[in-house]
Amino acid sequence: MNLSAIYHESKDNYCYPLNENELVINIKTGYDVDRVILYYGDPFKGGIMGGDYVAETYRIEVAECKKLQYHKFWSVIVKPEFKRCKYYFELIAGSEHVFYIEGGFMTEDEFKSHRGMRQDFFFPWMNKADVNFVPNWVKSTIWYQIFPDRFCNGDETINPENVKEWALPNQSVKNSECYGGDLQGIINKLDYLKELGITGIYMTPINVSKSNHKYDTTDYYKIDTNFGDKQTMQKLVSEAHKRNIRIMLDGVFNHCGEDFPVWQDVVKNGPKSKYFNWFMINEWPFNKGYNAMEGKYYTFAFEDYMPKLNTNNPEVINYLLDVCTYWVNEYDIDALRLDVANEISHEFCKKLKERMLSLKSDFYIVGEIWHNSMKWLRGDEFDSVMNYPLKESIDDFWLNKNTTRDDFEHSINRCYSMYMKQTNDVLFNLLDSHDTIRLVTELGDIDKFYQQMAVLFTMPGTTCIFYGTEVALEGKHDPDCRRCMPWNEIKNGDYNDRIEIMKTLIRLRKEKNAFRSSNICFTKHTDNERILSYIKKDDKGEDIEVILNCSDEDIIINKTCEVIFSRLYDGKVLKQNGFIIIKR
Repeated sequence: MNLSAIYHESKDNYCYPLNENELVINIKTGYDVDRVILYYGDPFKGGIMGGDYVAETYRIEVAECKKLQYHKFWSVIVKPEFKRCKYYFELIAGSEHVFYIEGGFMTEDEFKSHRGMRQDFFFPWMNKADVNFVPNWVKSTIWYQIFPDRFCNGDETINPENVKEWALPNQSVKNSECYGGDLQGIINKLDYLKELGITGIYMTPINVSKSNHKYDTTDYYKIDTNFGDKQTMQKLVSEAHKRNIRIMLDGVFNHCGEDFPVWQDVVKNGPKSKYFNWFMINEWPFNKGYNAMEGKYYTFAFEDYMPKLNTNNPEVINYLLDVCTYWVNEYDIDALRLDVANEISHEFCKKLKERMLSLKSDFYIVGEIWHNSMKWLRGDEFDSVMNYPLKESIDDFWLNKNTTRDDFEHSINRCYSMYMKQTNDVLFNLLDSHDTIRLVTELGDIDKFYQQMAVLFTMPGTTCIFYGTEVALEGKHDPDCRRCMPWNEIKNGDYNDRIEIMKTLIRLRKEKNAFRSSNICFTKHTDNERILSYIKKDDKGEDIEVILNCSDEDIIINKTCEVIFSRLYDGKVLKQNGFIIIKR
């Protein structure tokens, strides 16, 4: 048995309370392991307080739930009678039996002959505070990300001085250009979003800033005048809520803009500034040229105009907490997305979670983190992160033809074995954003685009589309991915077919629990390694199966089940780049 491939610890995604009564226990093994058995019980029922240790345990088979590239991932849920759980594993590979405790591995003979107390795995107590509670409303939310300057111009009286004429959908855009999109424009299109099926709006930053993207904040309390004002923002949230649409703002707290008055005080007064320690400054005075690259002070990336805030400083923490409190109290927002969240101090993140929950018990916090984020997702910081690993897994299969369905399965399973189930249910799933190339441009094929949409809408988590995705808006890498929303073309009916497809996917996602279920089982219909298929199981037995033909040939699908939705399928033949979603 390959013992080096076996891993478990009594915390995080390997052992955690699902609720106040159920404990999830996961273990990772190599492919050589055939069975895993869990023995568990209450430690105080085994004579632990004195005398010989005679454990009183239950025995339960652990189910293999996910295949990874080099490992199997096993999972079981137990209900400790008294909320305490001491446990160990029996691993079976052929005729070999190995026992796994916190102290290491033991052979069957060693285990049977062992005397005295063993160092078993131990989950001491299932405190309510240890349960990772996430907002229930998020699981079924369909998010729509808006880059305000490019979405809709609703008030031309507040246009920037250098405003450009609204660009055509095939017209590239630049970072330096402003097109006049604003908050009133979003208000004007709320009915459009409601009809589309959207139930959550995520807006990139809206506070005062000299850029069009607003990730270089000048004033955290004031709406940028080219977007509107406090009253307009209040109206936007109020009108959205009337339509059962939640609002999420983008919090840029890793860094500020160079015009932020606090930073300007430092620039002018240096170490004499009372705000000097609000930033991460290594040397004074600053250069007239490049400072970040020479280590004078830390910034976002190496952008001198985005100095990094010291979120370890209690003054900075309190200032930013007060900013977020203001946004909730004055605007009534429902969620926050934190920019560059992996560089912000854990102390700030924990205090932010505490503060937001004191204001709204179902507040939702998302971190922009592109890698494994377990240490932010233990329940006391973020509810979720932007699920870029999922996007990368999906992209890899479509962009690299040597990738097999097994590779896809392993990669997707990795995304959903990194965190607790509660987190998986609200992971912020997306396939493009203001930071990435537009999906249809990346793929160069509208049929492949809709295949990926079918996958997105049937994955566990909360689904987000970028503005314009419903019409397959094109755009190269940032900043070209931030093109203007083609309202004239939409009004003329040019995109009716595409919008209807998106409406259908959204409706199915909202209506059918199986689309949102975290229970996913990969299947194989043919020997063709480029045919993807998986079953989504629903607790009520209303399962669905998704089949995608990513090969270079048409295939025959011998299914008599009800077809819920399909593209490039005639009832028998599934063409190249087509898909079907069927009821099982």
